[in-house]
Amino acid sequence: MTPRAASYRRGLHELGDGLHAFLQPDGGWGWSNAGLIVADGASLLVDTLFDLALTAEMLEAMAPHLRRNPLAIAFNTHGNGDHCYGNRLLPDGITIIASAAADEEIRAVPPAAAHALFKEADLGPEFRAFADEAFGPFRFAGNELRPPTETFASEHSVRVGDREVQLMRLGPAHTDGDAIAWVPDARAVFTGDILFIKGTPVMWAGPVSRWLAATERILALDPQVIVPGHGPLADPGMVRDMEEYLRFVEQEATLRFRAGMDPIAAADDIDLGRYADWGDRERIAVNVDAIYHELDPALPPTPVPELFVRMARWRARHPR
Repeated sequence: MTPRAASYRRGLHELGDGLHAFLQPDGGWGWSNAGLIVADGASLLVDTLFDLALTAEMLEAMAPHLRRNPLAIAFNTHGNGDHCYGNRLLPDGITIIASAAADEEIRAVPPAAAHALFKEADLGPEFRAFADEAFGPFRFAGNELRPPTETFASEHSVRVGDREVQLMRLGPAHTDGDAIAWVPDARAVFTGDILFIKGTPVMWAGPVSRWLAATERILALDPQVIVPGHGPLADPGMVRDMEEYLRFVEQEATLRFRAGMDPIAAADDIDLGRYADWGDRERIAVNVDAIYHELDPALPPTPVPELFVRMARWRARHPR
């Protein structure tokens, strides 16, 4: 099967050259992608999923490949829970790798913290409705953090059987610790959340310039297979679409910052235009806030729970 032939349906997709992608439509909150790189007698897993049930389902789908080529390495592309909370189900003794910055983020927000925020926090009716809809399908209670066992600063090459996989930290972008897995012999890249395809990206870190530099670094590899963190398999045109969204938000937020608008009012005021039909539109509230902090580093950090409240209230004010 060629990468182009892989439909965007839930489950494991064979991409050729020992590559597989586990895709989760619709790619919205928590519905992330993962990857499997198979070599001669060994495999590398790119990311686990948001909870144990999802990760168990994924590993079962991969089982025919893993029986012949057992997991030797797992790689967490960054610190968001939908890319690492399933680590607990990985085989005993396996090497789990992440960038050092991602490792810090993983340890800072264990599954118990996600449970407390999305299942228990009383932050108003808009937040409760948003959290129930976006995060209701996922179960965090009883899951214990399993952090990486090995970290790297910027670049790290690993051997998986007879093939090389290059791990490269390209963040800060979506998060501080964003890193990719590049498979040179197959010209394939697993990008984590540096790429959101056909959905709204969310900028927990930024700045926009660094995120754009990361996407350009990916395109400069001239990949034939692009597996994003969320959404369908990508081509360069889809990457350019995401870049244009980031430039659009940066321009619109900057205009409103200079006009003296606060970030909440600015997010309300921006006409999303051709991006209005992208999923998770409410992320405009976080993206505007991140750009405001880039423009004025003296602004105090906005707590993550407050950002989720802003998104929830934005959604309530901007129904489809």
